[in-house]
Amino acid sequence: MSFEVGMIQLGGQAMYLNGNDLQLGRGETIADTARVLSQYVDVIMIRTFAHQKVEELAEYASVPVINGLTDDDHPCQALADLLTIYEAKKTFQGVKLAYVGDGNNVANALLVAAAKVGMNVAIACPPGYEPKAEYVEAARQIGEKTGATVVVTHDPLVAVAGADAIYTDVWTSMGQESESAERLQVFQPYQVNEELVKAAKPDYLFLHCLPAHRGEEVTAGVMDGPNSVVFEQAGNRLHAQKAILLSVL
Repeated sequence: MSFEVGMIQLGGQAMYLNGNDLQLGRGETIADTARVLSQYVDVIMIRTFAHQKVEELAEYASVPVINGLTDDDHPCQALADLLTIYEAKKTFQGVKLAYVGDGNNVANALLVAAAKVGMNVAIACPPGYEPKAEYVEAARQIGEKTGATVVVTHDPLVAVAGADAIYTDVWTSMGQESESAERLQVFQPYQVNEELVKAAKPDYLFLHCLPAHRGEEVTAGVMDGPNSVVFEQAGNRLHAQKAILLSVL
């Protein structure tokens, strides 16, 4: 929705195409789809599961392709997150971002984005649910140039200690519904609640990319508390998407 609204506000037009609207389900290749769409539009934003599909679409399209979301990455969300943090803290230098929960696409994107702006990031996940190793390594290499530190731990308190911002996401992402019961048990110690946030700075920010499962990854008290900026964060997705569109058009 944020991309569609953003394009309209910028004076353009937007159309939404799902899998049933395209010929991919009937055997057309991604390469051919990319070539055809490039004849009709000025930019393509794609949200899909397999990251490779985005890369293939970008390879064969003759117009810019924006990664709206994949299983591996969520860069557009990360830009909105950075904007939200900067609006409140006025700087990235010396800021510590703690992410608690599943080392999913959001965590992967945050690692790299935070490192690029010189922000320290600590991620706490259960064993076996860490961010992808290549994203951790990329963030650490970037951090060597920007001064950002990158920590991956299994202890939420280590991640949250002295944090300026605390971030979480749902424990069960799209396509993982069959794992829901198991994940509820595994992630319970990683809930962002009133006790955990005591380890952060008093003026910490609480962020969540939404939608949230209240009572699971975050309590209602934290979600609706004075430190929460989740709805400002949601609004900043519109501004971030407009900036992305302007940068590629």
